[in-house]
Amino acid sequence: MQESIMTTPYGYSVRVKASFREAVERVKEAFAAEKFGVLSEIDVKAKMKEKLGEDMEDYVILGMCNPKLAYGALRMETEIGLLLPCNVIVYRTDGVTHVAAQRPQVMLAVTGNESIVAAAEEADEKILRAIRSLV
Repeated sequence: MQESIMTTPYGYSVRVKASFREAVERVKEAFAAEKFGVLSEIDVKAKMKEKLGEDMEDYVILGMCNPKLAYGALRMETEIGLLLPCNVIVYRTDGVTHVAAQRPQVMLAVTGNESIVAAAEEADEKILRAIRSLV
């Protein structure tokens, strides 16, 4: 089976066969299975309309957090909170629904703190499993 996950320099991305709303719910369920909860949900489409009067296709940013991993990382690097939570986006372009999630290993590489590498690797594995479950 061909891998349908695209890897960018900072994230994982997949196309999903689902409506936008269905994809948002599926993402929440997939990440919940990996012990991530939603800390924030930003409806970018609504905000752009409200703030700029501009229309765009559906786009939401979900701020996801795995409390156990976040707590461990914060204990090792207090300012790691600048890189939390893990953002997951769901958006539509040309009638296709996309899901993308940031790669913690890449984000944490900027810290230079080797003690948080294991936590970043574990988070990366969980995020990748959640993304894979969507295709």
